Amino acid sequence: MLLIFFSFAFEQNLEHSSCTYCGQCVAVCPTGALTEVDHTPDVLRALADPAKTVIVQTAPAVRAALGEEFGMEPGTLVTGKMVTALRALGFDYVFDTDFAADLTIMEEGTELLDRLNRHLKGDKTAKLPILTSCCPGWVNFFEYYYPDLKDIPSTAKSPQQMFGAIAKTYFADIIKVDRKDMVVISIMPCLAKKI
Repeated sequence: MLLIFFSFAFEQNLEHSSCTYCGQCVAVCPTGALTEVDHTPDVLRALADPAKTVIVQTAPAVRAALGEEFGMEPGTLVTGKMVTALRALGFDYVFDTDFAADLTIMEEGTELLDRLNRHLKGDKTAKLPILTSCCPGWVNFFEYYYPDLKDIPSTAKSPQQMFGAIAKTYFADIIKVDRKDMVVISIMPCLAKKI
């Protein structure tokens, strides 16, 4: 009998390994031993709590991929159906992460202009090029494998993070809800965003 044991890189615990949380191990695990953590019970508890205002944000990829799961032609957008279903489930507000992606682009553009201006004035601390910081897996990749270059990605939050921050501050003020009574749920296509 042959026993094979698997471990993370360099025999480290996951949180100390060089894992970037890209999710590929979960996607290709032949035995199903690796799975993502299911937060459905937490979502259902929030939706059932009348004291909570529950907001959901969906990634752009979700509205295209969701249709395929119901037998529609690949690429079929199901935005209206998805919003209707989410509202029927009890979500108080449904947002598209595209809005926050636009904010992230503006932040990254502002940061690029600042770095360029500082660079043109001879500031050696103004790092160029600038790369996007939209993907947590990408940022983790830099942090683990190229720590000397971790100031190259933008300092802007990812669109998902930016939306969460805006929902818990600006939007909470607009709808007059205490932040502690607001739950923001993200429906995203990738594992890295869960960290």
